[in-house]
Amino acid sequence: MQTPTQNQDELRELYRDLILDHARSPRHFGKLESATHCAEGINPLCGDKLKMYFQIDANQEIRDAKFEGSGCAISVASASLLTETVIGLRTDNAIDYFTEFVTLLGGEPAAKETAAAKVDLGKLKALAGVREFPSRVKCATLAWHALNSAIQQHSTPVSTE
Repeated sequence: MQTPTQNQDELRELYRDLILDHARSPRHFGKLESATHCAEGINPLCGDKLKMYFQIDANQEIRDAKFEGSGCAISVASASLLTETVIGLRTDNAIDYFTEFVTLLGGEPAAKETAAAKVDLGKLKALAGVREFPSRVKCATLAWHALNSAIQQHSTPVSTE
């Protein structure tokens, strides 16, 4: 029988493997030619620079999502996981995920996010360990702030500073 510490170590290992997998082989990487919404995100501290693309239909459903750019393993993995998560969601549900994710990492979400309903973050919980490294939280949340900016149709790039 395993101890709680052994179980936590195994879970941490699984989460690390998931992050590395998404960093090495990001899903939905590239420019989305049919994008209706997009936003740039810049993290000057780490050098991360991402551009998030979303195809949002008339019913406010995210039909497709992609990203391009470069960054550390955490920012790339987070962007990859974001695209997997939001495809098929309505924009208001995507904002709920943004809120929960930023809150999970100990950050302060911007705008409407205080009354968001709880959502199951699923695989996104793999990035929860980042909160132990405050300078890396900005890497993990960069794509999510860009998602929020794209949905709100803000024209200026999002910066973590």
